[in-house]
Amino acid sequence: MNHCEHIAAIHDVEPTPQEGCAECLAMGSRWVHLRTCLTCGHVGCCDSSPNRHASHHYASEGHPVAESFEPGEDWAWCYADEQLFEPSPSGKGERSHAARFHL
Repeated sequence: MNHCEHIAAIHDVEPTPQEGCAECLAMGSRWVHLRTCLTCGHVGCCDSSPNRHASHHYASEGHPVAESFEPGEDWAWCYADEQLFEPSPSGKGERSHAARFHL
């Protein structure tokens, strides 16, 4: 079974900004998909986007886990361990991020 110690870094956060990737909005750039940092709530663009701000946020801040900010998607990714977190069957309907995900 896979193990990721970074699941402890998951917090209940409010995505900021709600409008899209913080850095892309500031520079007038575009993005493909968005990710929310589950340590601080920073919203950044995915690695398919030209600027890859979510990955840059992990590299600069060390915040390892981000979830998809896309409607209808419910998964998270640990950059440090390259592990996918999926919704936990026991956490279905949970608002708490930590209770929602498992490896």
